[in-house]
This record gives sequence, C-alpha cells and structure tokens, in this order.
Amino acid sequence: MYQEANENLEDAGNELILSDEDVVRFQIGEVFAHMPVDDVEARLEQMKEDAAKKLEKLEEEKESILAQMAELKKILYGKFGDAINLEED
Repeated sequence: MYQEANENLEDAGNELILSDEDVVRFQIGEVFAHMPVDDVEARLEQMKEDAAKKLEKLEEEKESILAQMAELKKILYGKFGDAINLEED
C-alpha cells in the first residue's frame, strides 16, 4: 500500500516536471485546489518522505515478525518433530 502510494507520488512528481503550467490542481482530501507548482512540488516531496519512512518502518516490523516466527517454528518442531507441518514463509 505505501509502496504503491510512493510510486504514485513519484509519477505525480514526474508529470509535474513535464507540465508547463504555473498553477496546477492539487487534491487535498476530496477537494481539488489550484496551487502554484512550487508549493505542489514541496508538498509532493514531503509526502514522498513520509511514505518512505512509513514503508521503512513497516519493513522493519516485517523482519522482526519473520524472525519471531522462525524462532517459534524451531521451538514447535523441537517439541513435536515431524508430527506437525507448519506453513513455509
């Protein structure tokens, strides 16, 4: 989700670069507002940074969870051996 949002923001930034308009429409919530290109560029950069930070945090959480799962699988296989069949990652 955040990765897709980051890609969409990148695409919007590229489209903005190609635009020769001084004022563009920018969606804020459910409303479009006419804003200067410089302000929109600044907002897009901030939004990209925020999305990248959230994505990085989620990746860290994912790695932590996968490590915990691996540890739990070791414990379960140690206790039950081949009597259980756990899903692979």
